[in-house]
Amino acid sequence: MSAKILALDTATENCSVALVIENQVFARSEVAPRDHTKKILPMVDEVLKEAGISLADVDAIAFGQGPGSFTGVRIGIGIAQGLAFGADLPMIGISTLEAMAQGCYRVLGDTHVASAIDARMSEVYWGRYSRELDGRWLAVDAECVIAPSDLVEQVEADAQTWSQVGTGWEAYAEHMNNVALTRKETEVLFPEAQDIAFLAQFAFSEGKAVPVEESAPVYLRDKVAWKKLPGRE
Repeated sequence: MSAKILALDTATENCSVALVIENQVFARSEVAPRDHTKKILPMVDEVLKEAGISLADVDAIAFGQGPGSFTGVRIGIGIAQGLAFGADLPMIGISTLEAMAQGCYRVLGDTHVASAIDARMSEVYWGRYSRELDGRWLAVDAECVIAPSDLVEQVEADAQTWSQVGTGWEAYAEHMNNVALTRKETEVLFPEAQDIAFLAQFAFSEGKAVPVEESAPVYLRDKVAWKKLPGRE
């Protein structure tokens, strides 16, 4: 995987940008829940300057497509679309839940990850992933938005130890601590652009980059049902 990918994410409280060129990663990240619009473009400029390239040299722009804060997701895709349109670049949307799974592997080497982002309204955005040998992530549960009490009733224990990432575990600890999985706590709370860029490399190599007008956010508010995907044990 050798595409030059510029990635950005503002879907949660964290604001991050990363540029991946072969094995080099140029990244910026800051928890700044109210300042995404002020910080994201300067971060883009910084990583491009550090790498010594221009936006026109990039192969694609990846973005955190959600789920996450409605406003944050819209800011991220809007800025990504503006950059991509101006430089005539394709776009790649990456799940923030899956990006956190990749972040957990990058930081801790963990290969079974349960992601839960605080979705407000007494709900979490939920997804569970297992890492395959080639670095891709296999979704065990379909991503959804769900009340923690309902999640407790529907998720069944299995033989794996699942690393928990995201803000949802602490936000609704009263219920989430009762999810019937063997779990391991981590300090991975937010998606990071460098993990979005890593996942976007796979999508780019598979021809999944799309024109600006076809890029879209994922909110999940219309997907309220938890579902274990067939054959994903």
